[in-house]
Amino acid sequence: MQLAQPYPIFSTGEAKAKSRSEEVMNYFKTAILLAGLTALFMGVGALIGGQAGMIMALVFAAGINLLSYWNADKLVLSMNGAVEADEKTAPELFQIVRELSQRAGLPMPRVYLMQNPQPNALATGRNPANAAVAATTGLLEMLTTEEVRGVIAHELAHVKNHDTLTMTITATIAGAISMLANFGMFFGGNRENNSSGILGIIVAVFVAPFAAMIVQMAISRSREYEADRGGALISGKPLALASALAKLDNAAHQIPNEAAEQNPAMAHLFIVNPLSGARMDNLFSTHPATENRIAALQEIAQEMGESTGRRRVSSVPSSGAVAGRAQSKRGPWG
Repeated sequence: MQLAQPYPIFSTGEAKAKSRSEEVMNYFKTAILLAGLTALFMGVGALIGGQAGMIMALVFAAGINLLSYWNADKLVLSMNGAVEADEKTAPELFQIVRELSQRAGLPMPRVYLMQNPQPNALATGRNPANAAVAATTGLLEMLTTEEVRGVIAHELAHVKNHDTLTMTITATIAGAISMLANFGMFFGGNRENNSSGILGIIVAVFVAPFAAMIVQMAISRSREYEADRGGALISGKPLALASALAKLDNAAHQIPNEAAEQNPAMAHLFIVNPLSGARMDNLFSTHPATENRIAALQEIAQEMGESTGRRRVSSVPSSGAVAGRAQSKRGPWG
């Protein structure tokens, strides 16, 4: 396999046809999600507020649907405090994204930086032409250049696989469904009718786990394995990505991601689960075990002829090692 060649998924007409088929399937899944959101809101609105509540819920759901498709990516970036970067503000990161997107045969996505000490990254956008890749400052400080390349390649694989539309809209939908808890508690708890009050409490208790179930159903864990494989092919360095995953997974349990903790429905957008697990937020976790992802990348490295003997990754680094790297900022941009 010639690593200098572009991402091989573009090399044949059959592969392009598969890509188009995946894109159509993602649009179909998105339409189902939006229709389900509308039906759910109308049903809850009718139970709590009768016909007036149903009409109010329909209007709200229609607004969420439009917002989700056209502006969900902007909303996600805003909630994470992402700031757009360019060749002047983040020259090394910008160059990595540009080089890898060319190797993947993708349009140059927008590049964002998130002021966040937890090392992590995400991709968003409704299609490759409107994609964005965002990395935290913690990621740039903690990882080596090769590891950063592996992470960015993973995110670009999500873009290529048309995962970002479903992932981004699902985050918005799950957050909107969670709002039903407050909706039910407010309208149910302030009605004189005891049955309505009880209904509001029931909605408040069960709606968050239901939102988590929506995320679990819409976002298959297999997409992370596919993005890992795609990232390995794009970067040509599967072991660098494996090493990055080990560091990120360990750091995520030690360095809080406040934006993700406040909006746990966004957790599936990140390359590793950003939630600490201290609360019930892990209901929203859709990431496979990092150890399994690392093992799969080691197999890919063997397939590609990259030696695992010189750079074997079998476990996450110790907490002391991670903390030391975070403080000394030894990464390529530290």
